[in-house]
Amino acid sequence: MFSCYYCNFCKNRKTTGPFTQIPNPKSVLILPKKKKKNRAAHQYHLHLSSVAAGRQPSPLRRPLSPASSVIGAHHRCVPVKLLLPPSPAFTTVVAFSAPAFSRRGPTSFQISALKPEEEAASVAKAQKLRALQTQFFSFHHNKIYTKEAVELSAKLLEINPESYTPWNYRKLAVEHYLSQPDCNPDSIKSVLDDELRVVENALRQNFKSYGAWHHRKWVISKGHSSIDNELRLLDKFQKADSRNFHAWNYRRFVAESMKRSEQDELKYTEDMIYKNFSNYSAWHNRSVLLSALFEKKAEGFLSKEKVLPEEYEFIHQAIFTDPDDQSGWFYHLWLLDQTVTTDSPLLASSWPAHGYDVLLVEERCYNVTVECGFNKNEDLLWKPLSASNSQTARVWVAHLKIPSSDLHSTVEVSVGHSKGIISTRGFEYSHPSMFSFKVHVQPMERDFSQVSVAESISLREENFMIYGTQSEESIINSFNQLSIKNGHESTASNWRSEALAKEIECFRELKIGKLTLARLLMACDVMSYPFANKLVHSEEVLELYSDLMKLDPTHYQYYKDEHSMVLLQKVTSSKESLLQHCFQYKDSVSSAICGPICLRLNNLSLSRMGAFEKLLWVQMLDLSDNELQSIEGLEAMQLISCLSLRNNKLRSLTALEPLRKLKLLRVLDISYNEIGDHSIDTTRYLCSSPLSHSVGSESNKDETVTSDVALIDNWEAFYIFKDFNLNQLDIVGNTIADEKFKSVLVKIVPKLKQLDGKLLG
Repeated sequence: MFSCYYCNFCKNRKTTGPFTQIPNPKSVLILPKKKKKNRAAHQYHLHLSSVAAGRQPSPLRRPLSPASSVIGAHHRCVPVKLLLPPSPAFTTVVAFSAPAFSRRGPTSFQISALKPEEEAASVAKAQKLRALQTQFFSFHHNKIYTKEAVELSAKLLEINPESYTPWNYRKLAVEHYLSQPDCNPDSIKSVLDDELRVVENALRQNFKSYGAWHHRKWVISKGHSSIDNELRLLDKFQKADSRNFHAWNYRRFVAESMKRSEQDELKYTEDMIYKNFSNYSAWHNRSVLLSALFEKKAEGFLSKEKVLPEEYEFIHQAIFTDPDDQSGWFYHLWLLDQTVTTDSPLLASSWPAHGYDVLLVEERCYNVTVECGFNKNEDLLWKPLSASNSQTARVWVAHLKIPSSDLHSTVEVSVGHSKGIISTRGFEYSHPSMFSFKVHVQPMERDFSQVSVAESISLREENFMIYGTQSEESIINSFNQLSIKNGHESTASNWRSEALAKEIECFRELKIGKLTLARLLMACDVMSYPFANKLVHSEEVLELYSDLMKLDPTHYQYYKDEHSMVLLQKVTSSKESLLQHCFQYKDSVSSAICGPICLRLNNLSLSRMGAFEKLLWVQMLDLSDNELQSIEGLEAMQLISCLSLRNNKLRSLTALEPLRKLKLLRVLDISYNEIGDHSIDTTRYLCSSPLSHSVGSESNKDETVTSDVALIDNWEAFYIFKDFNLNQLDIVGNTIADEKFKSVLVKIVPKLKQLDGKLLG
């Protein structure tokens, strides 16, 4: 087996937990305490017309970035009870089972009741709207595109620009007219100009109407309308609301259509920022423009070395002018990503156990080609390891066929000599390298991938012993093999290191922005890691995240996840720290062959897993007594045969989705979690199942479970466990683990020999 590993340093990532809250940068500033005021709970009607920029509807929310997408929602009224915050220094985030909504977005609060005359006007407007809708839907259903019908849709849109159906109807009406044989260029232009006027009238009612902006883009894309007037129209709307992301999105479309240079747009964006430092949309547009200029290697933007230091100075003006505003902090985070992230992937390490594993650092890749000389294995079939069955992954796996006649073989692997390794940004691997290792096939006195009927494997404290000298030396040698010497000692250049050093010094002096300081310190370590095999600032970063969990409890889970990631990086960064967590199973001692390494990361309060590039060699893993709600990424550890997730916070069976990729897994302990405690499974649509689009790649589409009612009622268990080759499973202590469910598991996993410590007949 041979796997390639890709990872993002200082990249935004998924957080764990059902409603993990994302901290606005301003929520982690150390500001003077203000006098507390009395707070009272009030009953409001929260009118949600759209979702604030940067929020995503996934239950597993991602940290925001300037490139975050914007998601819309239909207008609806939801009664909620809010507790007024005592101080503007912190932002309160309310967790919904629906998409999150920001107080700073287009959300309005209506407290006072309507006056009688206002209520009467509202009733009359509703009656008029219903009458128009009834007539309109009749035209739409019967595909009537007369002048009267089209004018009726215009009236409807003038009243309610947020209605999508009339906009779609008008598109159909235009297409119908353009298909007529008697239409000519002048009449076509007239029809499309009418559409632009309808859009403009709708935008006067609501210039944040998704349907209106999309319809205008559709009309302009037809190519029959003049685009010269569009920038003037945009200026009007951006004067009314300079942060309107609809207008900024449309501006990018217009600028591209006009072949307007990125430099001109960059100057316009800079002017808008100087008018209002709190213009999040303008900062986002600046990041988009700079990314395009870097990619094109335009004049003055050939290298980031000159541009990024100037951008840091520019963003300091915004941050220090109003440190309570989030716009500048998000742009600073984007600059940090641009500083640390290199363009092309980087080969970092190799693990030649039961095959071979290649690790590539920086970005996920969508294609991998590695030349290998091993007898007749010229063409290897590479598969990405991703829990979502995506074709983009950090880990790629190929399997070797070892001839029974040749028990000692040499494998040579060359990476990068031929094209094929490409990052998601479109950059190819540019550091060709080669390494080789020998494969020795010999019987082991004990194989932990097989468990006999008469015995069980328990990853409890009493079953482990400290490694002897010979075993310890074996671990050290294995750890050393993870380093690949390819002539590139560090990815850091002088200007990158200097830029980070200046930022760290700046934020240490200011005593604000603990989260940003933590990110900067980790970025500084990442620049040299894994080549240096040490994290200089890890202790300070861990202390910062511990402080943040106390200072900003609203976003406790986010800081907890980050703390866990840093702790794992620290544990796996050196041989000395790793040896403290390596043990030998009591029955795996052999004079000839050392038993599998037992890595015990238990009781560390981990809420998220990481550092997988240093753990690919592990066969026995103990993660018990932690706070894990997700095991995302565990699919990279292909050699695991024994895994304990005992006493964590896994909330559902679908959270076990990554384990489906572990073909050698034989012993699994998921006892005493929270499986079955929660009625809402927030990971269900991340799981390969009939309810998601990810099921098609590996599952047999003709496969059904209609023959057994119990299996139909437990489809999650079926789709999670059906590919397992487990011999031993512990599930006691979960709400779901009743006798009926256990009988279902026995049907799903026919090779199961022991369930909750009891032998199966």
